[in-house]
Amino acid sequence: MAKLTLQEQLLKAGLVSDAKAKTAKTEKRKQEKLKQKNNVEEVDLAKLFAERAKAEQIEKDRLLNQQKAQEAEKKAIAAQIKQLIEEHKQAQDPDGLAYNFTDGNKVKKLYVSEAMRDNLIRGRLAIVRLGKLYEVVSSEVAEKIQLRNPACVLVLNKAAANEATETVADDPYADYQIPDDLMW
Repeated sequence: MAKLTLQEQLLKAGLVSDAKAKTAKTEKRKQEKLKQKNNVEEVDLAKLFAERAKAEQIEKDRLLNQQKAQEAEKKAIAAQIKQLIEEHKQAQDPDGLAYNFTDGNKVKKLYVSEAMRDNLIRGRLAIVRLGKLYEVVSSEVAEKIQLRNPACVLVLNKAAANEATETVADDPYADYQIPDDLMW
């Protein structure tokens, strides 16, 4: 038994008259001839919407992957900084001199030996932040940390280029003695 088309089924059921079926058939044939004659391609809206949705999803995924990569890079940099500080931190002296420095707009205090204080002032040592703790490291390590995250380095004084070649002749107060008990 041959399959009946929808049009033939509707005619058999009596839902459509013969005249309406013939006009629908001729209309359909005319539209197909016009399409072939004018080389008009029928635009498939569903296909367009699917392609657009796919392109938007690809862009969204690319942005998400880029964001994840940036977060992974930040974590890696934080781990590198932590490792540098942990490996190169100098022991602090709780009975030593207080060294005051600023962290943002707050003044903080760190107790260090006199030699460490002198090296901090001369730029040989630096103070860095590790979470909520403050550590003293060498200036070379502080420069490496500063390359990764400048906000972690709190105190890094510039060392004088030639401390030994500083001329005393230029100092107008060279003849005056500085009292030993004077602390800056």
